[in-house]
Amino acid sequence: MPRRRNLSPPSYCLHKASSRAVVRINGKDHYLGPYGSTESHAEYERIIANWRTNIAAQATLTDNAPALVAFDLTLTQVISRYRDFAQEYYSKDGKPTKEFVEMKYALRPLREMYGEMLIKNFGPKNLKAIRQHMIEEFDLSRGVVNARIKRIKRFFKWACSEELVPSTVTNALRDVSGLRRGRTTARETEPVTPIADVWVETVLPQLSPQIATMVKIQRLTGMRPGEVVLMRACDIEIQNEVWLYEPHDHKNQWREHSRLIPLGPKVQKLLLPFMDLKSDNYLFSPRDAEDWRNARRSVHSNPNRKTKIYPCELRARERRKVAAKTRTSKRPKRERYDVDSYRRAITYAISKLNRQREADGKDLIPQWYPLQLRHSRATEIRKDFGIEAAQVSLGHSHADVTQVYAERNLGLAIEIAKKTG
Repeated sequence: MPRRRNLSPPSYCLHKASSRAVVRINGKDHYLGPYGSTESHAEYERIIANWRTNIAAQATLTDNAPALVAFDLTLTQVISRYRDFAQEYYSKDGKPTKEFVEMKYALRPLREMYGEMLIKNFGPKNLKAIRQHMIEEFDLSRGVVNARIKRIKRFFKWACSEELVPSTVTNALRDVSGLRRGRTTARETEPVTPIADVWVETVLPQLSPQIATMVKIQRLTGMRPGEVVLMRACDIEIQNEVWLYEPHDHKNQWREHSRLIPLGPKVQKLLLPFMDLKSDNYLFSPRDAEDWRNARRSVHSNPNRKTKIYPCELRARERRKVAAKTRTSKRPKRERYDVDSYRRAITYAISKLNRQREADGKDLIPQWYPLQLRHSRATEIRKDFGIEAAQVSLGHSHADVTQVYAERNLGLAIEIAKKTG
């Protein structure tokens, strides 16, 4: 790192050999006259005034033309600057969003493979090498690879806007096209398909009441996993037949699109045990689910127990419960589920059931995920009410939809919820 420049003015000094005043500027001595005289001090002030003017001019030139120096930065240095920007830009409510995490994953091979390269020397062939590295070393799917390459291009676009890289580099990288189906060795992912209701019903008893209710609501409404985990009573407008749920955060919020989800009588019945109309707490809490699991572990809850339950066992159980409540957890339960914890709870329940079913010689339950519930609902609505009904019930929107059309769609979605939700 270059040594920080000292901006303090040079000192008025005595040249002992000649008894004259002297000041040294940029390694050169300027003699001012007899030491301590009025004229020597006046000459010192004049020279220092010129020195201050030159320093100010150099600072202005540096501020107005950072590219003269910045083009010599390495990719690691620019990535470090971009991370500071991205951590603030890709955040919500003071916390980094998923996009910030995805950006870090995308830039990791760029830093590892070309971190010491000057950013101005990076070109399309380097970007293609990173793309191939993602395929061969990490076995990423074509869609994931294309998404991460787009994020790398976005990083260079930001660097260009900050005058950290020549625009010629950004323009050259833009010409690297995305991978096409059937034209690459990158694997293809299986499309998301609906899940049979019989497999959903099989798993429900193994889930906590919170997770099971979210599964049922998602199946009845077709809402996104990220919308069901955010449900709060204060976000639900209670009406006569159909309630309206407006998530405080949703996928298309950044596009300034509204999202209203009609909740029919079946969903309302599921929600009532969790509703606190005066609270802005999330309806489905991992803390409540943990209390439910602890209660199930009671010595009385095992129907297959053969031995007698002794009082000392009950007392020990109570002592452990008291100790658990007073013990500080290393990882306290959050106030709500997120999409990942919601999915993991279902995955764990299916795995647990399949171990028992395998031991009993029964067919295994296929692994399914919350997003498949949305597809099941979409398939059902499209079959019974048409494609337009499926579009509006699931919240699919386009920028050119008029307000009149949007109002008609909401009415259609309410009618569907009244009949089936």
